[in-house]
Amino acid sequence: MIQIVGAITAGAAALGGAGLTAVGNALFDFALNPSSKRSIMARINSGEGSGLDVGAYAQDPFRQEARAWFLEARRDATVEAARGGGVLHGWRIWGPGVVPSDDGRRSPESPDTAHRYLILCHGYSGQPSDLAGEAMLAHRAGFSVILPAARGHERNRDRYVGMGWLDAFDLMRWIQMIVTFDPEAKIALYGVSMGAAEVMMASGLDLPPQVRCIVEDCGYTSVWDELAQQMGDLMHLPVHPLLDAAERVCRVRAGYGFREASAVDRLRRARVPMLFIHGTADTFVPYRMLDELYDACASEVKEKVSFEGAGHGASSQSDPGRYWETVSGFLFRYL
Repeated sequence: MIQIVGAITAGAAALGGAGLTAVGNALFDFALNPSSKRSIMARINSGEGSGLDVGAYAQDPFRQEARAWFLEARRDATVEAARGGGVLHGWRIWGPGVVPSDDGRRSPESPDTAHRYLILCHGYSGQPSDLAGEAMLAHRAGFSVILPAARGHERNRDRYVGMGWLDAFDLMRWIQMIVTFDPEAKIALYGVSMGAAEVMMASGLDLPPQVRCIVEDCGYTSVWDELAQQMGDLMHLPVHPLLDAAERVCRVRAGYGFREASAVDRLRRARVPMLFIHGTADTFVPYRMLDELYDACASEVKEKVSFEGAGHGASSQSDPGRYWETVSGFLFRYL
């Protein structure tokens, strides 16, 4: 952190076009480029740091049990990236009673009659196994589960981080994979933090009718809002003109802008039932964002639930019984 702030400060001191470009590149590499040795992801991958979104789960016995189950049960799954081409990796676990046929599609002889599928989207600096607990509980309830790795994460580290925006377009490919496998599928989307932003950013896209509902847990309003928050909290740096410079670099290098990457804007076109969850003690993605997201959502059916005293991504830990009852009740109402 000291090195990256030093590089940014030195660039900012120039106060010219070249200096701001250097600042923009330094910020971009720090937050969004897993290949940079100075990046958050590189530090986590080398063991020097821990994922920002998953620290609360590390010592949870339930999560440890679920991770062991997940590592045994998971199978490789891939889709073509929506933008930029190439293959994106994830994991899938077919539900009890789901039998693939020789052509890779669901066999009509499968004893399962529910056709329920849940796509689980992890958070920034995390990986699919962070949601092993959700996957295990859903599988026990009869769901098939798909766990994509976000761009810049796990086996997709060869790409820049999409912060949910680029991943939302990729999510459409994962949805289509399920629909091709099982045209009768009833699909729910679930995401935490960056994954929550991803499913909200997908909510306003042209979702197929097989997508029945969406659950978001502690997602942010936009990439700009979240990065601006962290500029102050983590780096103690001014947003303007530094984040503006990073946004210009991101447009060139990754193909998107922080302001356009807005969950709020996409929610204004949402049509499926949505559940919004947030912990009141969340400071990483501030709790105040919950109402802005909920109010923006155009879905005729929407619910919001707060968890008193829960920090970022920790609502499921703060009151597990209430959390899982809320989520499972919502899923079964619309699937």
